[in-house]
Amino acid sequence: MDSASSTLCTVAILNYNGEGWLRKFLPGVLANSPGAQILVYDNASTDNSLAFLATLPQVQTVRGTQNLGFCAGYNKAFESVTTPYAILLNSDVEVTPGWLAPLLARLQANPKLAAIQPKILSYHSKALFEYAGAAGGFVDRWGYPFCRGRIFSALEADEGQYDQDTTIFWGSGACLAVQTSVFKTLGGFDERFFAHMEEIDWCWRAQRAGYQIGYTSAATVYHVGGGTLSYDSPRKLYLNYRNNLLMLANNLRGINLFSTIGARLLLDGISALHLALSGKPSAILNILKAHFAFYSLAFKKSKRVANAQVVKLAPFSIVWAFFVQKKRKFSELGL
Repeated sequence: MDSASSTLCTVAILNYNGEGWLRKFLPGVLANSPGAQILVYDNASTDNSLAFLATLPQVQTVRGTQNLGFCAGYNKAFESVTTPYAILLNSDVEVTPGWLAPLLARLQANPKLAAIQPKILSYHSKALFEYAGAAGGFVDRWGYPFCRGRIFSALEADEGQYDQDTTIFWGSGACLAVQTSVFKTLGGFDERFFAHMEEIDWCWRAQRAGYQIGYTSAATVYHVGGGTLSYDSPRKLYLNYRNNLLMLANNLRGINLFSTIGARLLLDGISALHLALSGKPSAILNILKAHFAFYSLAFKKSKRVANAQVVKLAPFSIVWAFFVQKKRKFSELGL
């Protein structure tokens, strides 16, 4: 990356008791992001994160006074971002040499591109796509997210099948390059979410405002995944179901919203039963709690876009495609 382009960008990392991840991956971010500003917003960690960050004067550290979660934490972090572009980067991500330049080049080349995601592979199994983002995400007709390279628990091997630039529906918050002004103008993340699916909601909002979301394989990162909250965590299950419904309430209108929420009552009930029969009986309670929490939050302080465009969802049910039709790869979906 040349010095002229690198000064345009801030790499923003959110940290909460992640000293181990910072020690493991932050040196690589510093080494492979020459000239970029590196910002760590600390969500009131109680471990030795701040002591470690104090040894890195080249890192701008902003200390929060309480754990605000992912959404409000990043919104606070962006108050300190003054560069035209920013990269939201999880602390448990390994970046690669040259990772930043392709992301910035594509944002600079296309002002309608609000955000762009790199190829995200698994840190532990580097031939596989990673669960959180893979090669870019989509949303089905009932609001369920899925990815190129990952449908539910089925991960694809990276065989070059997604080695092209394209538009996607949503990019992963694990590593997402954004136009700073667009992120702020759209109100940042919806803080009711706390964590999980907030980036899908923001990407949907950006498209409703007339922007695009992109993906490029020219940049690759490796994500550990579950570094803050395990993929099997009951808390994560609750947040995912609640926030998915909040996302629908934010972005759908009229009959589309009510018919979709009605369908989700049935589909989420089937999902809860499936999880219970798979050895996770607490899933029923967590999904039920998620629905009640959604009804209490649905119309409070939501992020709205005036004169919004209609954004097309994938015209099928990913649940039906995966569980009934046994489709395991994105190429089998016909998108």
